[in-house]
Amino acid sequence: MPAAPPETLTQELHAVPLAVEGSAILHQMFRVRWSEWKGLDSGQRQKIAQEFAAAFAASEEQGKSAFYSLLGHKADLLLLHFRDSFDQLNAAQLQFDQLQLRDFAEPASSYVSVIELGLYDSSVKLYRSLAEQGIEPHSSEWKRAAEELMERQREAMRPRLFPRIPDSRYLSFYPMDRRRGEERNWYRLPIEERQRQMEEHGLVGRRYAGQVQQIISGSIGFDDWEWGVDLFATDPLVFKRLIYEMRFDEVSAVYALFGTFYLGIRCPGAKLGELLGGKVPQSS
Repeated sequence: MPAAPPETLTQELHAVPLAVEGSAILHQMFRVRWSEWKGLDSGQRQKIAQEFAAAFAASEEQGKSAFYSLLGHKADLLLLHFRDSFDQLNAAQLQFDQLQLRDFAEPASSYVSVIELGLYDSSVKLYRSLAEQGIEPHSSEWKRAAEELMERQREAMRPRLFPRIPDSRYLSFYPMDRRRGEERNWYRLPIEERQRQMEEHGLVGRRYAGQVQQIISGSIGFDDWEWGVDLFATDPLVFKRLIYEMRFDEVSAVYALFGTFYLGIRCPGAKLGELLGGKVPQSS
């Protein structure tokens, strides 16, 4: 008989990798009701823009909120919020809903997720050690060891789990899944094989260090896709080069499925009035 494909091999180690979570993230995409907005006199438009800037000045200064002018027809504005909890995220959403600008901004899309750092390498090492000791998955001793590992990683990775929104001029955001199908199913691969593929995938990203900053967020149970990807850079062409090169990795070529891409130019809150007046945001 022919050898079984990797997806059907018996999984000797626990299948689910550990992960640690950080900031809750909300992307809000809006279309401007241009005819209504342009129907206001300049004084009204200025007052509304100033109210918006004042409302988010503190969170923008702290790197917890950022605003972008979107290219293309999908939407006009993207509001990005990083918060310490989903309650705080909802407060940011409601804060914008109370502003006068909200009357001229029609929701086009949104995305909810939480910063997630997968611990594939650490998980495989831990699971192998526990298996060698005869410790069963989900036993009290197994759970204690897993939580100790995650607590150490939370402390070590805190800056990555709760980052400031990068100041980079350009943003590329897209959601994605790991493809599931009759023949190819990422979730049926043994954890060691998934670890190998993710390590290969990560090598490409590391070659772009200093050119692009990547923030991965998990959205299983929160939104329609499994992950959200935010890329920040001073040159938008790096997004194309990085994502194209990653398409050749096995994990992307075989298992990745991509959603809608959004490309934005950073707009300081204080310059929103100029943006809505037809001026491209200037570099800081």
